[in-house]
Amino acid sequence: MANRLAQATSPYLQQHADNPVDWWEWSDEAFAEARERDRPILLSIGYAACHWCHVMAHESFEDEVTAAYMNEHYVNIKVDREERPDVDAVYMSATTAMTGQGGWPMTCVLTPTGEPFFAGTYFPPEPRQGSPAFTQVLQALSDAWNERRDEVLTVSRDVLEHLRSGADPVGGALGAEQLDAAVLALAKQYDSDAGGFGNHPKFPPSMVLEFLLRNAARTGSQQALDLVAGTCEAMARGGMYDQLSGGFARYSVDRFWRVPHFEKMLYDNALLLRVFLHWWRQTKSPLAERIARETSRFIIDELGTPEGGFASALDADSDGHEGTFYVWNPNQLMRTLGPADGAWATELLGVTGGGTFERGFSTLQLRRDPDDQARWDAVRGKLLEARAARTRPARDDKVVASWNGLAITALAEAGVLLDEPDFTAAAIRAAELLADVHGEPLVRTSRDGIASTHAGVLEDHGAVAEAYLAVLGVTGDAVWLDRARVLLDRVVDHFADPAGGFFDTADDAQALVVRPKDVSDNAYPSGTSAAVTALISFAAITGEHRYRAAAESGIDSAASVAAQMPRFAGWTLAAAEAVVAGPLEIAVVGDDGTELHRAALSLTSPGAVVVAGAVGAPIPLFEQRDVVDGKAAAYVCRGFVCERPVTSVEELLARQ
Repeated sequence: MANRLAQATSPYLQQHADNPVDWWEWSDEAFAEARERDRPILLSIGYAACHWCHVMAHESFEDEVTAAYMNEHYVNIKVDREERPDVDAVYMSATTAMTGQGGWPMTCVLTPTGEPFFAGTYFPPEPRQGSPAFTQVLQALSDAWNERRDEVLTVSRDVLEHLRSGADPVGGALGAEQLDAAVLALAKQYDSDAGGFGNHPKFPPSMVLEFLLRNAARTGSQQALDLVAGTCEAMARGGMYDQLSGGFARYSVDRFWRVPHFEKMLYDNALLLRVFLHWWRQTKSPLAERIARETSRFIIDELGTPEGGFASALDADSDGHEGTFYVWNPNQLMRTLGPADGAWATELLGVTGGGTFERGFSTLQLRRDPDDQARWDAVRGKLLEARAARTRPARDDKVVASWNGLAITALAEAGVLLDEPDFTAAAIRAAELLADVHGEPLVRTSRDGIASTHAGVLEDHGAVAEAYLAVLGVTGDAVWLDRARVLLDRVVDHFADPAGGFFDTADDAQALVVRPKDVSDNAYPSGTSAAVTALISFAAITGEHRYRAAAESGIDSAASVAAQMPRFAGWTLAAAEAVVAGPLEIAVVGDDGTELHRAALSLTSPGAVVVAGAVGAPIPLFEQRDVVDGKAAAYVCRGFVCERPVTSVEELLARQ
């Protein structure tokens, strides 16, 4: 049996390299094998930090009997959803269409030409709670393929037609009235007792919170700001946030943000860093500032790679159990801290005798600020030292272009606003890695400084272009503007849908059974909302209408989803707030403009574009702009119509 996954760039695929399953990567060769053998394809999609992916792998893919059946009756393809979001998007749509829900591990069975005729998620090794055993599913589908082929092909045609018919969302408009209505709709879904929206499980609503912050800045809405404050405080004080070393887990399994699913994803932390930074910018909340600083440190210290990028995720599991690295019981606290500090920490951190998690263990919560900060610092240090002796969760160290783009944008801004130059330096290093290794045409992933062959999708082009513009903003180096232009020209020329908006894959990318086009945000911005955000900023910097028109087309294509389901269109709504507000264009010109630059970034006008640099920099926003009376000057414009330049922080802040 060929070991085809051993040289894969994906840590997830490498986790399966020693399975007795004869795995293929997604490739033309795999489909040719299925056609030659006249076998259906078993497509398994997951990711390295996925707890239930590990469980199904151990129960089924490592089992010799199950693997032998798979090898005889199927051509088996393993896909890392983080490397191939295009493949994941198509078959996740099929899974939700066929079952009403989705998730990972995802299990689909396809014809040899890729049409799905069965889909599901996790299947146990024996019948359990109404779910059939995985081997039962495999046998039934193999029998259907061999004995009732016409029925199978009819199902696959129907599913494919459904996917194609749902590819074009209805357009609309997102003006001030619709944006304000979205706030009201979100307020109705707000959990006033626990923060967040809806019931459990609760995922961090980062993009919705960014929209609410922008709406509050534009309208003065206290309601919008209250929704942000309640949610951010609940997340930051609960068990979903690592109270010892910073960083947010993927989601909370309960309403109250008490017990997380413990994997930590780069995209969550990048997006939440931005939210807490902007919450602090608008309110000066000490909690917001602390979380922004700690999350920045977490991204750099825990997810930073030797090549200068940021790793995708930390696993949920260690020592065979989820959350083992993070949870405590009272006895452990007493042994580590002694009786007095142990009792104090047990009460402060919400650790109970029965446990708030599993097996008598508790997550650490910090529902109030410590009454003795020095004591807390000492306790925290001892707990970190003790925890360092535990088995650390595995790290998925591949670098994903779009997620690194999100982190770069957040860190570049945080470095200036929080006066932490190493944050900005980390952002620049990561941007240089993307430019040098991921290159152009942009590839989605790299590992150990070596690029994969997986083409970047729309979200990669949008998020990386925005990151390049963020680095332009803090360096004034026009090379980043040129790099963003290359990416956004490709967005406009190769991803645009003539009917409006954008496809998620380029017109010259590998063809799938359906060309995906999903305008809704999920765990991170959709390709459309990521591209729109970058296009708005680029148009503001350059004054070129082609990019603004493309951005507005993207917003219009997502407007109906944003209006009907604002929880799943936060980034589009945030982009629309920038359009309604202008956005502001601020050029800080001169070598001594550090304080003006920080003041410009502290302005809360939605989507404001800030670039600081030297006189004469080849940036359209800097044309015919000079220092004033020998001092650095800030030029505040909207639509390239400018007010008089200012040279003091006080004058600039008055331009809010």
